[in-house]
Amino acid sequence: MKKIRVAVVDDHDMVRKGLLAYLYTEPSIEIVGEGASGKEAIELAHKEKPDVILMDLLMENGTGIDATKEIMKFHSSCKIIIITSFYDDEQVFPAIEAGAFSYLLKTANADDIIKAIQKAVSNEPVIEPKVASKMMNKFRTPLKQPHDNLTEREIEVLKCLGEGLTNQEIGEELFIGVKTVKTHVSNILSKLNVADRTQAAIYANRNGILKSKE
Repeated sequence: MKKIRVAVVDDHDMVRKGLLAYLYTEPSIEIVGEGASGKEAIELAHKEKPDVILMDLLMENGTGIDATKEIMKFHSSCKIIIITSFYDDEQVFPAIEAGAFSYLLKTANADDIIKAIQKAVSNEPVIEPKVASKMMNKFRTPLKQPHDNLTEREIEVLKCLGEGLTNQEIGEELFIGVKTVKTHVSNILSKLNVADRTQAAIYANRNGILKSKE
């Protein structure tokens, strides 16, 4: 059976040596290199073309995110498994977007890491439960719409635009001056990224931003 070619990159010497010591005992794995920075990870990927790289996130001379992004450009078949102490949004999502295949915390036991490596070559990602929960929550969050940036008064003006009212009519409807209406309309066009009041009216109707019928 072909061995899985693995490289380990972590700037904490004790962590890296500990991982290597255990991986050397696993018959299905062949260690092809180690590094302590993002730069060294890229060099290893160029030279050894490993099947899997165990990668720390925060390192000097190139972060794990930067290294992952670069490695994916020339060795996209490599499965990068992030092993880190961090699971905050500022680390998780950029790592996944950069091309990381699996995401584990350093609290994972050695058997879990071995299984993650074996699953990686079978194209089965492993995501730490805390990280998976964050990812699910992100997907559940509704996407923000352009009109979410409008003030209450701008929404009222947009509703009037949706009804095809002129600036004069909008002013009379909302008891504000025409000059103020023009300012609101200008702000609305900018925030909705539309060219004119006709497009704003179309936007209002498509998104159900309409005046309530008495």
